[in-house]
Amino acid sequence: MGHLKLPGNKQRTSILSYWTVRYLLIISVGLLVTALLTFWWIQQEAMNNRMQTTALLAQEIADRSVSPDGIVKISPGLQKLVEDRKRFFKVTVEMCVIITGPEGELLFSEPKLTDEEMRHKLNDSLTDARSPEFKAASAAIQGDGEALGQVIVLQSKRSLQHIPQEEITFFSIIIISLIVLSWLTIYLLSVKLAKPVQKVAAAAAQISSGQYNIVLDTNAKEREIHELLISFQEMAGKLQQFEQSRAVMLAGVSHELKTPVTSIKGLVHAVREGVVEGDEAAEFLDIALLEAGRLQHMVADLLDYNALTAGIVAVRHDKLDAVPLLEEIVYQWKLTQNGEVLDPLLHLPGKPLLLRGDPLRIQQIIVNLLNNSLQAAVPGTPLQLTVSLTEAPHGNAVITVTDNGPGITPENCEKVFEAFFRGSDKQSTLRGLGLGLTFSRLLAEAMGGSLALDSRPEPGCTFILTLPHAL
Repeated sequence: MGHLKLPGNKQRTSILSYWTVRYLLIISVGLLVTALLTFWWIQQEAMNNRMQTTALLAQEIADRSVSPDGIVKISPGLQKLVEDRKRFFKVTVEMCVIITGPEGELLFSEPKLTDEEMRHKLNDSLTDARSPEFKAASAAIQGDGEALGQVIVLQSKRSLQHIPQEEITFFSIIIISLIVLSWLTIYLLSVKLAKPVQKVAAAAAQISSGQYNIVLDTNAKEREIHELLISFQEMAGKLQQFEQSRAVMLAGVSHELKTPVTSIKGLVHAVREGVVEGDEAAEFLDIALLEAGRLQHMVADLLDYNALTAGIVAVRHDKLDAVPLLEEIVYQWKLTQNGEVLDPLLHLPGKPLLLRGDPLRIQQIIVNLLNNSLQAAVPGTPLQLTVSLTEAPHGNAVITVTDNGPGITPENCEKVFEAFFRGSDKQSTLRGLGLGLTFSRLLAEAMGGSLALDSRPEPGCTFILTLPHAL
């Protein structure tokens, strides 16, 4: 997938290149610094260990250089002992053994030294601690409790700090292997992470171009990647549903708004052209006014819904006495029906029940529920409405509106609160946008409550409005 170039934006690198290159640099520098410090530590430890061994050798030579009579005696096998120790330490000329008498005179040296060369070596190793050439280990030759002389073993610093080539090669192979394995690990991880990200990016590009039918391979072993792919695919499906709903909604809204406009235009045109006159013309104008009222109501519903979803509708949270409030709401609604329906039954508590909310918004919700029940009434069957008020155990006030209508089918129970949804029976008999229940639920939630449909399989329909109790 190519890189997207935007004006003013620099070229972006891929995850694979970005992480592998940086990780390679970091691991290489880190391991090289670690290797240098390790080599330095090994050299120091090797030098200390070899100096301890050299001191033991000096003591061994001192013990062998004393005769049973308590005098200094150079053993004939001393030179062979020194040669054996040189082979053991894997050195040749770097080791020098010097035996001096009580006055500091030269008694033995290996290799052979003159007295002047001996003093020069001893001065360099014993008096100059920063000498880059030799380090000395000494042991006194004791006989009958007195010092008979001294054994001095000199070794060059180079031989003391020497690390065999085999060890250097082995250690270098380990360092290089660690760098390669570390880089390979981060490379494989980057490839593993980059692939799903690239798939999601490609899918996002398809969505931005209007193609919502996205299919991703979600069989990833990693839980986080699997959840990412599943969530993105579900999001794409939701967007596709929203887009389809938007198209259906737009078509429905356009149709519902077009119908009264067309009707009003036809009726007014008939009156204006004189097609109808007298009482018939007045009847046509009354019908036009009725259609205009319906059109105004639908536009108001649409504006209220948009305003509430945008969060620009103010909702109050007053402390209200629910009993007289419900009585007044039901009474006013009954007056608007012109005696066409039976009085709703009120089941109210005998004591005051305080709740917190907006009285105007509560009235909107209750009136909308009552109107829905009226619209759903079965022809020829008297409508029975019941409004109940109870106090829930969790500090809430519960208002229920129940009717004896045909109820809501199970497949529509989950859809009744969706915007612009109307049942098939209402689509053929009533004109509206299907925003009443959606708007009512949004109002209930804005007051800190909820609006739900009772799912119990009983005749009729029951809506449950829950509002917070005012303490």
